[in-house]
Amino acid sequence: MASTSTSGAALKQGAPPSDFELMAAMIHRITALENTVRSQAQEMDQKDETISVLEERLRSQKESDLERAPCLSSRDDLRKRCQLLQNKVQEMENFLSDYGLIWVGDGDTSDSEESQQTTSSGLSADRGFQMNFDLVLQRIRELNVLAGEGESFIQPTGSGAKLAKKDPIQLRLYKNGIVMFDGPFRSYQEHSTQECMQDLMDGYFPSELQQRFPDGVPFEVHDRRDEEFMFRLPWDTFPGDGLADSGEKFTNSVGFMSGRKLTTDQFLSKLPKMVVKAGKVIHIRGSLRRTLQDSSDAQSSEILIDTPVLQSKMGRTQMINSDKPAQEVITLKLKSEDGNHTYIMKMRLSETVSQLRGYLDKHRGPGQPSYDIISAYPRCSFSDDGQTLQSCGLSENATLLLRKRQQKKIVNTKEFEPL
Repeated sequence: MASTSTSGAALKQGAPPSDFELMAAMIHRITALENTVRSQAQEMDQKDETISVLEERLRSQKESDLERAPCLSSRDDLRKRCQLLQNKVQEMENFLSDYGLIWVGDGDTSDSEESQQTTSSGLSADRGFQMNFDLVLQRIRELNVLAGEGESFIQPTGSGAKLAKKDPIQLRLYKNGIVMFDGPFRSYQEHSTQECMQDLMDGYFPSELQQRFPDGVPFEVHDRRDEEFMFRLPWDTFPGDGLADSGEKFTNSVGFMSGRKLTTDQFLSKLPKMVVKAGKVIHIRGSLRRTLQDSSDAQSSEILIDTPVLQSKMGRTQMINSDKPAQEVITLKLKSEDGNHTYIMKMRLSETVSQLRGYLDKHRGPGQPSYDIISAYPRCSFSDDGQTLQSCGLSENATLLLRKRQQKKIVNTKEFEPL
């Protein structure tokens, strides 16, 4: 500072600076310039770092924009699809409103999750199922009206037609399951039972019965919701022989243990009429009755009459199932006038009553008295020899009777002669 003031004073006085003063001034300026350069270099380094950071941010921003572009397009697609579905739902609601219907939905997700828990009544609610007895009874009353409960219809018979009513399906509702027809018991834990009850609660005829009853059928409900169905062990699970009141041992092979042998009707009454298995209705009593009748008839004097069908079948017996359509060949059993003989004949539905008489007369021989062929149920006589078996109503296996013809001549112009 002293040199600066001295040089300043010398300049003011007009004296030229000395070499030392010039050197000092130059060093001072060089030092200032070096400091300025150093500071500018540092500032440039800082700006380079800032530029690098900004470039990195810009690069990342561009990459994020590129990644967002597909998301935005998919979001637009989802928005358009949602709008399209809303339009469809609106059209469906308008369609239902034209018929006075309202879409109520399947309920909230939370309700379905709660319903999957075991209910307080002890019923398992698989996939949202919960038994509502009052709703089932209400829906069944509505379905019975649609099914024509109490209405009569014309039912064709072998001799004409008659008025009949639809036999209702017996349905018993228990606390732990149901019994349809005459059994078996079906628990609410079973998926098929849940589907059946859910169909009823939704107001629909059960899908498992639609094939069997395409036009619907009324239900006869027995409300036993306060009772639990108790499983009973079958009688044959108890070992040993039974004892009658007289103390004698016996084993009854056709019924429950008792002091007397059950008749066929008594035994069949203890069995269910039909059972539902895998969604199909299976008749029990009908097929078993035919089996028992065949075994009982075998004890009497049976005579197999030779017919063309029997020769073509080579002695094989064709079983006719009542659930299937009428077969081409049927088996007829004709009991003689005195009941001591049973004539078994296999014939085609296209054969006539005259051919039936011919086969029978050929076996019985000449000199036999005149006879009529009658049916016990329905009560009718087959007097027109030109009629085929199918036109006479004999579309399945049947048992007929031979009756000695009365002396009085009967003129009949109808297919059948009512007795």
